[in-house]
Amino acid sequence: MSHATVPVKRPDSLSAARLPRWSPWAIAVGSVAAGCAIGLGAGLDSRIQWGLLAALLFVLVTFALAAKVEGTRQAKDRVATSIVWVAFVLAVIPLASLVYETVKRGIKVLDPYFLTHSMGFVTSMETGGGIYHAILGTLEQVGIATLISVPIGLLTAIYLVEYGRGKLAKAVTFFVDVMTGVPSIVAGLFILSFWILILGFGFSGFAGSMALSILMIPVVVRSTEEMLKLVPNELREASLALGVPKWRTILKVVLPTSIGGITTGVMLAVARIAGETAPVLLLVFGNPLINGNPFEGPQASLPLYIYEQYAKSGGNEAAYDRAWAAALVLIAFIMILNLVARGIARWKAPKTGR
Repeated sequence: MSHATVPVKRPDSLSAARLPRWSPWAIAVGSVAAGCAIGLGAGLDSRIQWGLLAALLFVLVTFALAAKVEGTRQAKDRVATSIVWVAFVLAVIPLASLVYETVKRGIKVLDPYFLTHSMGFVTSMETGGGIYHAILGTLEQVGIATLISVPIGLLTAIYLVEYGRGKLAKAVTFFVDVMTGVPSIVAGLFILSFWILILGFGFSGFAGSMALSILMIPVVVRSTEEMLKLVPNELREASLALGVPKWRTILKVVLPTSIGGITTGVMLAVARIAGETAPVLLLVFGNPLINGNPFEGPQASLPLYIYEQYAKSGGNEAAYDRAWAAALVLIAFIMILNLVARGIARWKAPKTGR
């Protein structure tokens, strides 16, 4: 007895109706125009409201057209993609606006003289002066904080991933999580009470570095821990099978494999502390003159310099220009650090053959 098979007719996805490739751009342009028109007609003064209307129209029109032409299933996919693009644009616009405004207002006084002179004998109400003393202070304070934080954070992460078991590891993980959320002012107050009030040391760049290291350590620990967990266990097992001690396996196999991610995490931690103002305000105290010794006497830093120029200017335009120029230098400093981190990560990344 033979059984006849009934062929199942499947829809040919290649011949199904689809929106043209340029349709998202056309919908986006039309949504922007419609959002602006609705905003003007409704008397909305805020451009942000216009943008939100345009984003909402973009998602709704995309779903309606895709559902009519391609079907509900494909329409849902297009809506998800549209929401991702809208979220991306909403995140990029404030960043681009911030960078544009900083460059526009900071470029006015940014010149070699501004970068190579201090504010000594120049008041906030006068023109002139520079940020050399602030750049020097920031480099020293962030550098010392990095020297303190990176070894502690790296060794802590290695312990948690490679050796940590039991209650001690859980306690360390708990306190790292707690330190991640500690406000910067609390770290500054702790160093102020312990280092200056109890032990009797004076204001200095080193005191600020200790407070910054408290903020930096948990970021280094968390980022390094995640990078070490990404190293395949097969690499560890292969090294141990050859009789290599565990400490040497960590040093020669685990760390080189994850050095790119670890470097990136360290740079993120540096970026986290480079713009902190509260600990510096409490512990470094500020200094309009050049002080190259971070272990003695008040120092300046870029975040503190920006705060002083903006808060103590009394509406003076020259002080505002110096504040914006210092902010531009600080952004450039962070950008250079990230570029260096990417270069080191690419240089130190393990070489893979075919």
